[in-house]
Amino acid sequence: MAAAGAWGVTAAVAGRDRMPRLNRSAPRPAAMPAASTRREGARMAAAGGPQRCLVIGGTRFSGLYLVQELLARGHEVVMYNRGNTPIGDPKLMIPGESQADFDARNARTSVIVGDRTNGEELRDKLAGLKFDAIFDNNGRSLEDSAPLVDAAADMGVKHYVYMSSAGVYLKSDVMPHVEGDPTDPKSRHLGKAQTEAYMVDAGIPYTSIRPTYIYGAMNYNPLEQWFFERLAAGRPVCVPGHGAHLTGLGHVRDLATAMAATIETDASVGQVYNIQDRHAVTFDGVVRTAATAMGMDPAAVELVHYNPKDFDFGKNKAFPFRPQHFFTSPNKGLRELDWTIQYDLASGWKDAYENDFVPKQAQGKLKNDWVTDDMVLGR
Repeated sequence: MAAAGAWGVTAAVAGRDRMPRLNRSAPRPAAMPAASTRREGARMAAAGGPQRCLVIGGTRFSGLYLVQELLARGHEVVMYNRGNTPIGDPKLMIPGESQADFDARNARTSVIVGDRTNGEELRDKLAGLKFDAIFDNNGRSLEDSAPLVDAAADMGVKHYVYMSSAGVYLKSDVMPHVEGDPTDPKSRHLGKAQTEAYMVDAGIPYTSIRPTYIYGAMNYNPLEQWFFERLAAGRPVCVPGHGAHLTGLGHVRDLATAMAATIETDASVGQVYNIQDRHAVTFDGVVRTAATAMGMDPAAVELVHYNPKDFDFGKNKAFPFRPQHFFTSPNKGLRELDWTIQYDLASGWKDAYENDFVPKQAQGKLKNDWVTDDMVLGR
């Protein structure tokens, strides 16, 4: 067990689902969720009042939804980012958000302009400032996050929430992944696993969030778009393998509400939480879910299965998911946090289609890249 850190929090905070040490060798609208507003008073009372939150990033996808959610709960938000997209930029308006709500959100948000990958600059910019909570939303490597972790004590931070990834888990024959499962030292998300271990060793009051595939309006990873584009064009959908691999998906709104909920209970300190929908879905099922969201007959969709080892796609991405079973259980978060999953697959994909794909299609912003498909189809 690591020594207690500056807050007196030890590396193993509780006996419940401890983070393993890294081996070092019915949908709501897309705008502000009404449920958050209705329960704000109770949450604030339970948490002892509004908290001053530092959000690293905050202007792209999950970070943007997180900022909106924190403000809806009455917290104060200060963002730390490069300032490339200033507060008030129309690109930051979440689909379904009114102009009045957007203006109100902007009026309650401030930003510190800086590069989080420059540790010296980050320390200088944050020197002397105080925050109750930090949301480390975009740290990919230990080098990204270590300076912020090290500075947290001087800032009086009571809760450090880290955006990790379910991609840290070691591939297993036993599914779903739960929070105590071993991590993969060869994972491409190794930097996140190393950061988790660093937080444990530092003894800080951390919570680590491990989402699976996150989707929703404003997603910069064109996950849903990949399926919608092919269906809208009337093309066959090429699926690697047998199509029965199960994968986990989570709506960005549910991710944001889970992250915000972590700072409103002491029970989340020292814990890891998987975030996704309650169910896993097969690759073929994702195609049919997308078709249903578009108002199409899912039974009429043409699916083409192929062996990805038979093709050299080069650097082209032929499919948005890894060709294996990959899903987690969100039950721990549902038990321990004031959190519920609002979007199931049907409502979530309908939201993504109506609030993201349809506007992009109307604006001519689709990729329509069929290179890998044509290789599979022999065209």
